[in-house]
Amino acid sequence: MTRAIDTLMWAAIFLLIAIVLVFAGIRVGTDGPLIVTGTAAEGDSFEWRYVTYPWLAYLHIVPGVLYLVGAPLQLWRRFRERHFTVHRRFGRVLLSLGLVSGVFALAFGVPFSYGGAWQSLAAAVFGSWFLIALLLAFRAIRGGDVRMHRRWMIRAFAVGLGVGMIRVWVGILAGTQLLPLEESFAPAFWIGLSMHVLAGEAWLWWRPNEDGLPRGAVVVHP
Repeated sequence: MTRAIDTLMWAAIFLLIAIVLVFAGIRVGTDGPLIVTGTAAEGDSFEWRYVTYPWLAYLHIVPGVLYLVGAPLQLWRRFRERHFTVHRRFGRVLLSLGLVSGVFALAFGVPFSYGGAWQSLAAAVFGSWFLIALLLAFRAIRGGDVRMHRRWMIRAFAVGLGVGMIRVWVGILAGTQLLPLEESFAPAFWIGLSMHVLAGEAWLWWRPNEDGLPRGAVVVHP
C-alpha cells in the first residue's frame, strides 16, 4: 500500500513538473521573438505582461522552473543518504533559486495579474507562504533541526508544484466553458494552490518524521 502511494505521488509530481515545463516552453516560444525584435504585444493580450516586463517575468519563471526540476532529487531519501555532501551544496543552490523565483512571483504576479484582483491576492498569499516556508527551512537547518527543515521544504515544494495544478484548473474551467479564459485564472489560483497546501499538510501528517516514513513506522537510527 505504501509503495503504491509513493508511486502515485511521484507520478503526480513528474506530471505536474512536465506541465510546468510545457507551459514555460510555450511562454518562451511566444514571447521570445517579440522581446528580441522589440515588438509590442497587444494591449489586452495574455502575452502583454511578459513582453512589456520581461525581466520581472523571467526572473520568476527561469529560477522557478530550475527549482521545481531540482527539488525532487533533494526530497528523495536515498539520494540524501548516499550523497549527503552533494545534497547540502545543491540545497543551497535550490534555496537561492526558490527565493529569487518567489520574490519575483510577487513583483510580477501581484501587480500584473491576468485574472484581476482576486488572482493578485492569491499570488500575494501563496507567494508569501512559499517564501516563508523556504526561509523557515533555512533557519531550521542552520539550527540543526533536520526534521523541521524537511517539513518546511516539503511545504515550499508543494506550493511551487501547485503552479502546474493552476494550469490544470485553467484548462478545466476554460476548456469546459464554465468560465471565460481570463475569469478562470483567479479561481484556478485559489483552488490549485489551496489543494497543494492541504496536500502538503496531509503528507506531513502521514509521514511526520525526518526519515519520511509512514506514521506509526518504527524509526531505527544507527
